[in-house]
Amino acid sequence: MANLDALKQQGVRASLSPTLKSHLAYTLLSGLVIMLMLSLVRLALLVYNSDMVGDTPYATVAEGFLNGLRFDLRVVVYLSIPLLLAILSPWAMARRGVFRVWLTLTSSVVMFLGLMEMDFYREFHQRLNGLVFQYIKEDPKTVLSMLWYGFPVVRYLLAWAFGTWLLSLLFKGIDRMTRDSGAVMLQRRVAPWYNRLAVFMVILLVAVVAARGTLRQGPPMRWGDAFTTDSNFVNQLGLNGTLTLIDAAKSRFGEDRANIWKPVLEQDVATQSVREQLLTANDTLVDADEAAIRRDFVPPAERTLPIKNVVVILMESFAGHSVGALGSPGNITPYFDKLAKEGLLFDRFFSNGTHTHQGMFATMACFPNLPGFEYLMQTPEGGHKLSGLPALLSARDYDDVYVYNGDFAWDNQSGFFGNQGMTTFIGRNDFVNPVFSDPTWGVSDQDMFDRGAEELAKHDGKKPIYALLQSLSNHTPYALPKDLPVEPVTGQGRLDEHLTAMRYSDWALGQFFEKARKEPYFKETLFVIVGDHGFGNHQQVTELDLGRFNVPLLLIAPGIQDKFGAVNHTVGTQVDIVPTIMGRLGGKARHQCWGRDLLNLPEGDQGVGMIKPSGSEQIVGLVQGDRILIESKDMTPRMYRYQLGSEFKAELIESPDQPEMLKKLEAYIQTATKSLLDNTAGVVHGTPK
Repeated sequence: MANLDALKQQGVRASLSPTLKSHLAYTLLSGLVIMLMLSLVRLALLVYNSDMVGDTPYATVAEGFLNGLRFDLRVVVYLSIPLLLAILSPWAMARRGVFRVWLTLTSSVVMFLGLMEMDFYREFHQRLNGLVFQYIKEDPKTVLSMLWYGFPVVRYLLAWAFGTWLLSLLFKGIDRMTRDSGAVMLQRRVAPWYNRLAVFMVILLVAVVAARGTLRQGPPMRWGDAFTTDSNFVNQLGLNGTLTLIDAAKSRFGEDRANIWKPVLEQDVATQSVREQLLTANDTLVDADEAAIRRDFVPPAERTLPIKNVVVILMESFAGHSVGALGSPGNITPYFDKLAKEGLLFDRFFSNGTHTHQGMFATMACFPNLPGFEYLMQTPEGGHKLSGLPALLSARDYDDVYVYNGDFAWDNQSGFFGNQGMTTFIGRNDFVNPVFSDPTWGVSDQDMFDRGAEELAKHDGKKPIYALLQSLSNHTPYALPKDLPVEPVTGQGRLDEHLTAMRYSDWALGQFFEKARKEPYFKETLFVIVGDHGFGNHQQVTELDLGRFNVPLLLIAPGIQDKFGAVNHTVGTQVDIVPTIMGRLGGKARHQCWGRDLLNLPEGDQGVGMIKPSGSEQIVGLVQGDRILIESKDMTPRMYRYQLGSEFKAELIESPDQPEMLKKLEAYIQTATKSLLDNTAGVVHGTPK
């Protein structure tokens, strides 16, 4: 009887302690299920964005998938860590129920991120990155409304629930499949500790190699290792969104602010390089020991215009690739195209970033979008006084008005621009009986432009005025009036809704100018029309996706074509706008803008500009003439010759001056970053002491 009881107890212990072989089988099969799930999610991303493939060969797409397996394997290793550690303990190996819950929950989270990424990539042409945390940080009501009305939330939630249920069944089935029968368990003893330790050490070595993703010495596999083809979409396809999000979290929440650009040049060398880049014969350097590029700017009188007012119009998502005046077919922007015939159009112009807040501070505060400071308006450094349009024109006793469809709390707009010197803000809650108001962002573009025209018309004219009019309708979820005054765009697939919103915004812009022409101030005003950023289309040109940066810049003012012509091919970015405005107003101005007056450049100067996408990735570009140099901490610098307009493309090239361009790029970012951190990036006021 005693022997029988002992045998039963042994059987119980055996049933609670799977053999090492069965545990390894359970771990391996569970890992294969996760790998399969990740591959299916990648396939879904490919199919959902299939218009990005174009004429890419199947072999190239397959290469992207193979690259992706290496990144996916890293995720599998991370999720399998509890199972691998359990090898050391028979008691832990017996906790199959705990492992099933762990694997189901973590795999479900990874799958959820993959589903979320399908539209994230379609919108931003980037894998999951720091933008996720930025949106979470913003007003929850607005963000949730944007997601609910702009994306198929219910469909994704149902797919996620079904996928989670299926994963739970698979992990349960693997558990049953790999359990030894009671009879077998009675005949086997748990592997001795030294056997388990030996197996664990071997598996640990394999897991470390798999997690590193490479056998090379030095750093583990990075996102640049996925960029092995000529197709930027395929290269992005090879990445894993969960890993890119983890990297973004490390950069965003790390105490060392790891995504700030690290200096590589002696500061004296970097400062001198930036001065050579930005200062012209019309600039006199001041406070050289204190500030990098603070200067007194005196534009030649013959290059000024007979104006006193300034109206900056920041158009939401006004991408150059869809503007008719820049060569796009489809008649998306007929009103802007008509306006372009009476003004000066810059056809090689770029936004400094790929989100509205970056376009705002670059355009109005004259400061670039830097790695580590992509959300400058919300950081402590955003409280510094910069030498933008508010500072310069407030010093000249200008009145001001900022008219916007939405809520000024978004992106800390009122706080940032109020600190810079603006005083009058008209936003979402200041509109009475608007034509249309959507639940996410606010009133329509026609309401915003009508109010802008009203505010400018009622200005008494005793003082000059500068205004910022910012549109919003061309933003997800593209909520437009029911009775559209324009024909909806068709035949462009997933871009139909976006382009319809763009056409509507263009119409509203045209109506504003019809009203403005009738007012006395029109003949004394410089109008600056620029896109805050572009948006991705069916092409992804270069790693930076130039379609998201290329925007039109149009200047309209009395006599502007007589002096400067109708089209200018000089490269420029949004930080060049304030100096260009001051150059047309005339008079001496002390500033520290990180751009130049595009209409007072030296002979033969093709223009230059630094650009960086949203998110926490350390990838930047320097555009000069018809070339762009792209640098990333995880990738060898690459240079392309690009072409805009209807034949939008880029080809990889080599150039003997690439090292010099790289030095310029490094010096610019390094010096601008130091100036921001040292709080020496602005001036006390906009006129000389």
